Amino acid sequence: MKRPLSPEDVLSAFAGSDATKVKVAVCDVDGILRGKFLHRDKFLSAVETGFGFCDVVFGWDCEDVCYDNVEYTGWHTGYPDAQARVDLQTHRRIPWEDDLDLFLCDFEDRDGNPLGVCPRQALKGVVSRLNEAGYSAQAGFEFEWFNFEESPQSLAAKGYVNPQPLTPGMFGYSMLRAGYNHPYFSSLMENLDAFGVPLEGLHTETGPGTFEAAILRSGAVEAADRALLFKFGVKQIAYLHGIVASFMARWNTSLPGCGGHVHYSLAHPETEANLFYDEREPDAMTPVFKHFLAGQLACLPEFLPFYAPTVNSYKRLVEGYWAPTTVNWGFDNRTVGFRVIPGSAKGARAECRVPGADINPYVTLAALLASGLYGIENKLELTLPPVTGNAYRHEGERLSTNLKSATEKLASSSVARDLLGPAIVEHFVNTRFWEWRRFEQATTDWELKRYFELA
Repeated sequence: MKRPLSPEDVLSAFAGSDATKVKVAVCDVDGILRGKFLHRDKFLSAVETGFGFCDVVFGWDCEDVCYDNVEYTGWHTGYPDAQARVDLQTHRRIPWEDDLDLFLCDFEDRDGNPLGVCPRQALKGVVSRLNEAGYSAQAGFEFEWFNFEESPQSLAAKGYVNPQPLTPGMFGYSMLRAGYNHPYFSSLMENLDAFGVPLEGLHTETGPGTFEAAILRSGAVEAADRALLFKFGVKQIAYLHGIVASFMARWNTSLPGCGGHVHYSLAHPETEANLFYDEREPDAMTPVFKHFLAGQLACLPEFLPFYAPTVNSYKRLVEGYWAPTTVNWGFDNRTVGFRVIPGSAKGARAECRVPGADINPYVTLAALLASGLYGIENKLELTLPPVTGNAYRHEGERLSTNLKSATEKLASSSVARDLLGPAIVEHFVNTRFWEWRRFEQATTDWELKRYFELA
């Protein structure tokens, strides 16, 4: 991947090109990329002054149904424009769209301050606090997802029932399946790299038509940008190959779910030394690392909706399906919530295995880093012992088993408001309660099969 251009270089290159349009995009509360085309002249003007973007992107759900329980926007405000600011450092060209220029944007309030409900701004705020405390964060996301020989039209026509997987059977790390789907596999690696989302690895996962990719680590905001654009890129590239990619946490209860794991570490902002590693300490874990992990464990029960944001997320957090169910950690253990990888001065890190592939990466990473900083600032001790072996057979505080229960804990969390800001927490809480209400009002396939004839 080429080194990113400076904002000045971006503007200079764009001003000297013959491009007549550009794509600008924002992230909504569900982690969905929303955007539009701007004419060249409008874009250059927007770089200087910002531009209006309808604030309904924070006022509706993933199906564009308007919330009736949020304060920020709604029918009571008339859905006005919010001020969007182009972040020139996010510049990409979309290789599968004739190298069309793309920029991500942040939202600001009327005074030019970060908008409280904007997920990307929430992460930037946490990163700023980390920097002020003398730390820089590195992170990298890895996603699992299912692929289907379908189109949006064919899925809708069959009511999303019995989609046709790309390949049959459970075949993780399969060289055969990767070769069978070589054009798609190769296109993902090459196009995503050219898109500024470099992959460390890509392989088949266990499950029919399932892939897993690890995104190269970077600074925290860039890591979340890459995660957001990865999902967007995969879905678009899949379309070109007659495939629909799904990042749903668990689409079939007889199959494993899809993780959205996060690897992270702290570094010295000047020397870039890994602050999680010290060979002189027991297990090579520094006091900073232990405090950081202790904070994350302490906050996890209240922060769970940031890692499991949908009704379906909790179908993944069950025993025996490669996802944690209790508050725990361990060394290189894939049955725990926080997997510590001591490694070396270069590779020492932790992996949070709680999130599913359905996360909003900005909110997830903001919660992880903020709770870790909370542990450092309060010098929390890592009193919970590491789990050895099967974590499902160890006692521990059970994570909430549904979105309603988890959101109730977040709603009462003063720590979340202190760490992330009241605006983003209140808005996120209300949108999660909305999700649960929509679920309660739905008649499911399970109900139809069970009760339609026999009740």
